[in-house]
Amino acid sequence: MRVFIAGVDGYLGWSLAQHLARRGHTIGGADALLRRVWVDEMGSVSAIPIVPLDERLAAFSEHFDQQLQFFALDVLDHSALRTALAEFQPDTVVHLAECPSAPYSMIDFHHADFVQRNNVSGTLSLLFAMRDQCPEAHLVKLGTMGEYGTPNLDIPEGFFEVEYRGRRERLPFPRQAGSWYHWSKVFDSHSVAFACQLWGLRATDVMQGVVYGTWCNPDTRLNTRLDFDEAFGTALNRFCCQAVISQPLMPYGQGTQKRGFLSLSDSMQCLGLAIDNPPAAGEYRVFNQLREVLSINELALIVRAAGERCGLTPEIRHQDNPRLEDEAHHYCPDSNHLRALGFRPSLPIDEVVRNMIGDLLPYRDRIASYGQRLAPTVRWRASRTVCTESPHI
Repeated sequence: MRVFIAGVDGYLGWSLAQHLARRGHTIGGADALLRRVWVDEMGSVSAIPIVPLDERLAAFSEHFDQQLQFFALDVLDHSALRTALAEFQPDTVVHLAECPSAPYSMIDFHHADFVQRNNVSGTLSLLFAMRDQCPEAHLVKLGTMGEYGTPNLDIPEGFFEVEYRGRRERLPFPRQAGSWYHWSKVFDSHSVAFACQLWGLRATDVMQGVVYGTWCNPDTRLNTRLDFDEAFGTALNRFCCQAVISQPLMPYGQGTQKRGFLSLSDSMQCLGLAIDNPPAAGEYRVFNQLREVLSINELALIVRAAGERCGLTPEIRHQDNPRLEDEAHHYCPDSNHLRALGFRPSLPIDEVVRNMIGDLLPYRDRIASYGQRLAPTVRWRASRTVCTESPHI
């Protein structure tokens, strides 16, 4: 199968390219390298060093017996994107080319506006390009469980059915996003669903939980990034980096917030299953992609225990919550579709965390030199903020 990955240089994209190539797929991809720019803007780096793109592509060719056909473009460049899809002619398009940070979108007007335009307009650009250049291809669009919020009822996979006046209706589950980033993803989901209805495209919207884990290789050119700054580092990845540099683990607020989590390797397995099992033409389907539901306090305890087994002595120190979110809430999402396709979780979370800490320890000094970027500074309820600078893009 020919798979085109938009956002191939990112945390998920670079791992996915290798995962799919090992399974015999032909890989193409596009990236504008903005994730590198955004993290630099936050004053941080990837905890695990990553090499320049040309070195990555060379390593890919050496290890996977194929060249990754790379297109240096931003999905907002509609003409360039159309040309790339026409040349590559994918069977599947995986859309990972969005800004994935809630805190980044909450910095100020300029960042909120950038994230909305980048994500919403970028998705529209991709949908129209697929309609015109590869209308039979399957779109796998990365959504987020954060679109749903934390409603006081169980969360189905995208839709629920109601009966009214003798008719059963299939309605989108209500969205209660908690950041400008998450609202951009809500709009994306509606755009993709409408494109399937309008043009007969086929799409899988993957509502992914929080991903954690490293992707390290004997050839370090194949390593994927792992961010730990307040904007682009996910909670568990940040906790592991804090443990490695003897900085207290920092759950926000009471730490009772619950979310769905899965490892990076399990994310790759799930995305591979979605790619291998496309929907029918005109079908828009939703997969909730997670392994388990845990509280932030449970994450911190897991990291502390793993750190102690690695000779570290992490402590837990709660921080005032900078976000606008319920800290005590019901959270029970359904995630049966991927399991029905064959998803089988791999290593337990405590083993993954121990492996992560082992991968991160050689870079302790590197992480420590940027340790000040771990603490939260972006406040959801901040008083009036004056900012005259746009995001660095």
